[in-house]
Amino acid sequence: MEEEKTAATTQCCRRAGPPKPQRYSGKRRLLIFLSFSVLWNFAAGAFDYADALSKSLLYFESQRSGRMPYNQRVNWRDHSGLTDGLEQGVDLVGGYYDAGDHVKFGLPMAFTITMLSWSVIEYRQEIEAAGELGHALEAIKWGTDYFIKAHTSPNVLWAEVGDGDTDHYCWQRPEDMTTSRQAYKIDERKPGSDLAGETAASMAAASIVFRKTNSHYSHLLLHHAQQLFEFGDKFRGKYDSSVGIVKSYYASVSGYKDELLWAALWLYEATDNPHYLEYVLNNAHSFGGIGWAISEFSWDVKYAGVQLMASKLLMQGRHNKNNKQAKILEQYRSKAEYYLCTILNKNNVSNVERTPAGLLFIRQWNNMQYVSTASFLLTVYSDYLRRSNHRLNCHTGPVDHEELFAFAKQQTDYILGSNPMNMSYLVGFGPNFPTRVHHRGASIMSHRENKAFIGCTQGYDNWYGRGDPNPNVVVGAVVGGPDCEDKFSDDRGNYMQTEACTYNTAPLVGVFAKLSSLKHRIQVEPETTRSYMLHTTNK
Repeated sequence: MEEEKTAATTQCCRRAGPPKPQRYSGKRRLLIFLSFSVLWNFAAGAFDYADALSKSLLYFESQRSGRMPYNQRVNWRDHSGLTDGLEQGVDLVGGYYDAGDHVKFGLPMAFTITMLSWSVIEYRQEIEAAGELGHALEAIKWGTDYFIKAHTSPNVLWAEVGDGDTDHYCWQRPEDMTTSRQAYKIDERKPGSDLAGETAASMAAASIVFRKTNSHYSHLLLHHAQQLFEFGDKFRGKYDSSVGIVKSYYASVSGYKDELLWAALWLYEATDNPHYLEYVLNNAHSFGGIGWAISEFSWDVKYAGVQLMASKLLMQGRHNKNNKQAKILEQYRSKAEYYLCTILNKNNVSNVERTPAGLLFIRQWNNMQYVSTASFLLTVYSDYLRRSNHRLNCHTGPVDHEELFAFAKQQTDYILGSNPMNMSYLVGFGPNFPTRVHHRGASIMSHRENKAFIGCTQGYDNWYGRGDPNPNVVVGAVVGGPDCEDKFSDDRGNYMQTEACTYNTAPLVGVFAKLSSLKHRIQVEPETTRSYMLHTTNK
């Protein structure tokens, strides 16, 4: 993103939330039920979730750094960053650009891969049924291949390539980059437990993904993940204290304790080694896992994800049946339910604000990242509840799994175009989507079409200020989205709303896969599955 990418709150307005549900007579209730039936039948044909899934995975090819492979589908991109790490004597070619700029930031890149891997772990069959499993695995491996390169020794991890300040001074295609490609690392003297923890989590999660199809690669990823976790745990510190240049872009506001818990949970998932579960339980209080009640889940703040994963272990019975372990996991579940109830507007203390049309609204800047992560967590927790025959306990009363998923679908449909602007915030999807995405490569004629060099400021002079749509479409990108009044300005200079990030799209891969599968089932078995979606948050 173009300026500060922190977890500091920046609200554009405050609202009390959606109106309280009204009580209706039996006759009116029937009419509402019939109306929802009609709306559902319409919605079932309104969005092609399989197409959304396909486009979301295509987006990651637009963000590739390095040498493009033979099967590259995004033909307006070409090789870039081929000397990354050369000055430092290390091969750092590859990985992803996080957004519309050309810096390779380790923390959001790792979170992106963790969320892609989690999507495949939960919805592998659905992704495969849609014909997209191969592309999903390629998207993950493009990131993990880079992390293997960046982890040059047990206690060294390269954290960033490029300089955000000089990068933002220029407006160029990645193929023309003249900006600094200085690389920065964390090590024993300059630790970064948050970055090491998230990278360990991403590689542990990916090791699960590749276990059946590429066992050697899976073992390699797990080896790196275990080393990185040990490094991050032994040499503790925030990575933005060691790599100060990142503070203006991806500052670690939440610290590193959530990432260490996060990494330990993913390593437990990957190994079933009780050592990692004991770590999560023993550090539950001191690391904030059962202390922090959170209303967001993001590249910076992992507590909600930690708490949901710990809750799953409790529901699955994957712990020693002693009172101490169960008690701590129950405390994790209590905090997980706080997050979910806050999202559903069912807490007695605080709830996440919503726009007039019902979109979750956390922050003015790139709000869609929080919508996509919330939609994913609602979706997976809905499945956890369904499988274990549990309900969510909110202050307003118990909530069943259908209601969680229905709200996730509502948020996802808003992203796809069911909103006052009739705008799909998934670029390239539907008839109306942002055409002036704040993205250097997309806003300038493709290098394949015009190989003439475009200088640092030449892009600003000739391309940035143009009112025309971008010559290249960043298909599958999820932009920052509308403001708190559901308003959106499709302007390249409006980077708060029109810049897209990899971690916006990654969580939606799983949600789109689940919706695509469910839509297919409804078309095949309409009467037996329609009721699954007829629950709303205002029953």
